[in-house]
Parts: sequence; structure tokens; C-alpha cells
Amino acid sequence: MASAMAQVQGDMSEAEWALRVDLAAAFRLVAHYGWDDLIFTHLSVRIPGPEHHFLIDPFNLMFDEITASSLLRIDVEGHAVSETPYLANPAGFIIHSAIHMAREDAQAIIHLHTPHGQAVSAMAEGLMPLTQTAMLVRDEIAYHHYEGVALDLDERERLVADLGSKRALILRNHGTLAVGRTIADAFLRIYYLERACEAQCLALAGGATLVNHPPQGTPEKSAEQGRALLPMIGEKLAWPALLRKAERLDPGFRS
Repeated sequence: MASAMAQVQGDMSEAEWALRVDLAAAFRLVAHYGWDDLIFTHLSVRIPGPEHHFLIDPFNLMFDEITASSLLRIDVEGHAVSETPYLANPAGFIIHSAIHMAREDAQAIIHLHTPHGQAVSAMAEGLMPLTQTAMLVRDEIAYHHYEGVALDLDERERLVADLGSKRALILRNHGTLAVGRTIADAFLRIYYLERACEAQCLALAGGATLVNHPPQGTPEKSAEQGRALLPMIGEKLAWPALLRKAERLDPGFRS
């Protein structure tokens, strides 16, 4: 196993291997927080270079099985760049390739199908400014209408147009998505979005008439704070701590 990993690592740049380790850790953390959906959601990160190649999960592995060396490197046509025994998720390719090609700043993408994220995606108002968590990220969220399972290439254009310059997307009747300059950035954004969706579902369980709405102006103030603070908090503070957590759970993600 060690010699096989060394061979895989030796065939790529240090930058790519570092991205593989971070992305594998993100998969393990998604599984730990219960955000995985068997094998049916996907995370990706773009590899530096003009080819627009990106790493994505093997379609036939559970998230807690994914390792740095098992991640697929695919091109914008969905073809594996090197020989692999694993399969790519067609829907994952459609969604992730569209965003990676259109947004140079969208280096990392995390897409989930959690029950709370799906519930909010089905609500007419989408994410509401009910909690501090929601207000920190709500201004960065776009919406994309449901078109069925994402298997049609022509949906890519509409998905990118709907996302625009935002850093998160609620896919109506489907789930949530976050993009980031780094895996750390994308992970913290999806964490806040998912926590906000969960809190909204719990708050509305008592009835909309019982919900306390924040004072006028505070959602806008919180949005400004979120834009300023989240990237720094995610990359400098939260992600190193999350990597230590992943190590404690199972350091095998690095293999």
C-alpha cells in the first residue's frame, strides 16, 4: 500500500498532492458531520494549470473510504486523465465542470443533498435571515431552478448564469452548493449554509408566526461581516483545526 501510494504521489506535482490530501480530508469530514448521501454528492478542486483539470470523488466509493490517491483527475469533457479503476459521477461532472470552467475564483466546490438543505431549497422564500449563521452567508447565495437530475450538458450554461459571482447556490428542490478560493474556504461556507438551513427548519417547526425576525439593518450588517471574516477564519483558523480532527478520526485519508 505504501509503495503504491508513493508511486501515485511521485507521478504528480507537490501542489496536486497537497490538494488531494485536503480534498480527501473534506470528504471524511462531510461523512463525519452526516452530510453525505451514500455515494451521490460530490466535492471537487481544480488543479493549477491551463487544462482546467479537476479532482472529484470516485462514484463507487463511500465518503469515509476516499483517500488522496483514489480521487479522480478528470478533464472538462468528463474523461479520466490517467488510468483508474474508479468511475466518475455524470451529474457531478456536469455541475462541477460548468463552475470550474466559468469561475477562476471557484477553485473548490462542495455540493450536498442534506435533508435540511433540501428542505430549505423547497421553501418559497429560500434561506431566511433568522439566525446569525444565515445572515453571515445569505447575501452570497444564488438560486437555480430544478431541471431534473443534472445529466444535460446544456444545463451548465443556465447553472453558471444563475450562480453569477455569488459564492453559494441553493439548487431548488435539490440541495446546496458552495464555492471557494480554497477547499478551506468552500468548506466553511457550506458549513455555515448547512447550519443555517438546519436552524431554519427547527425554527419554523413551531410555526412561522412564532419566529422572531432580526431588527432592520442587521442582516445587511452581518452580511458585510461575513464577507470580511469568513475567508480568514476558514483558511487560517477553522481548516487547520478540522484537519487535526480528520487526523484523529482516521489519518488514512492521506494515503
